[in-house]
Amino acid sequence: MQYASGCPRGTLFPSVALAGLSTLVLTGCEAPLNLDAVHQQSQHAIQRTDFYQSVANNDNVIVVAGNTGVLLTRPHDSEHWQRVAVPTHDSFIDLDSCPDGSFIALTFSNQIWHGDANARHWSSHDLPSPEQMMTLTCAPDNAWWTAGSFTTIQHSADQGTSWQEASLQEDAILTNLQFLDADHAIATGEYGLLLKTEDGGENWDIAGYLPDEFYPHASHFRSAEDGWVGGLNGFIYHTNDGGQSWTRQSTDTSAPIFGFVTREQELLALGDNSTVLQLRGNQWLSLNTPNQPLYLRGGVLLENRQLLAAGGRGLLLNLDIPTAVLASKK
Repeated sequence: MQYASGCPRGTLFPSVALAGLSTLVLTGCEAPLNLDAVHQQSQHAIQRTDFYQSVANNDNVIVVAGNTGVLLTRPHDSEHWQRVAVPTHDSFIDLDSCPDGSFIALTFSNQIWHGDANARHWSSHDLPSPEQMMTLTCAPDNAWWTAGSFTTIQHSADQGTSWQEASLQEDAILTNLQFLDADHAIATGEYGLLLKTEDGGENWDIAGYLPDEFYPHASHFRSAEDGWVGGLNGFIYHTNDGGQSWTRQSTDTSAPIFGFVTREQELLALGDNSTVLQLRGNQWLSLNTPNQPLYLRGGVLLENRQLLAAGGRGLLLNLDIPTAVLASKK
């Protein structure tokens, strides 16, 4: 056997054997394994392995939540993100800020994590139901609310110490939950369900149905009458009568819609392929975003007229809302 190698003794290298009467092993020197770059990347707050699911903010900080226990925080007056260490690898699927400035986050393992106003210290609270919870919100009185499968709705008025639970006994998943004020709240879900309460969540009733049992990935209501839902194929429906009737609004995308972002009278929709839509009158038009095959799912509109949106593979998009778009809403 003959060897063709100019490598120092002890070097590890791959080999290729060629068939023949005598075998020649071709080798090439391989550089020593250096993990410094990998280690440096692991120290960064934002990782390419992150898949963000929700964004919330209070007067002090912005929080981003995602898979495998990922929590990022950033003060409003800084561009520097920090990764918060929480003792869980469960994936966060929803996040909200409360009127008292604290945060609540829902994991896929049916836990609510409660964070302080600086989003630095978090504690976990188990939910009582075996049903899978899919969404959560903080009510105007700081009560925690969550909803999910089998039209189950749970709430705690004492920061997770005790819970009350109700269900409409419908085999459907509730995907969105929103309080409009202390008395009125709306939930949307599978098979086009629209639920409402007018007594602060004591009683929930079916208030209407979406067209063709449309599955709403996202919903947003400005009032008990005026609301939007979004989902597959870029479809966005609007109601101005509390869900009794719905009109499909024009969109210039077929990308699935995963979230709505609002501030005052501005309303944006987020979706797959880095899609950001702006509502102009009764039409939704795409804003210019980087062409990336990554979803956007959560975001906040900041005071500087800038959108911060979060999505797949560590995508944190900062997008200025064009002045012409804002002017068109006046």
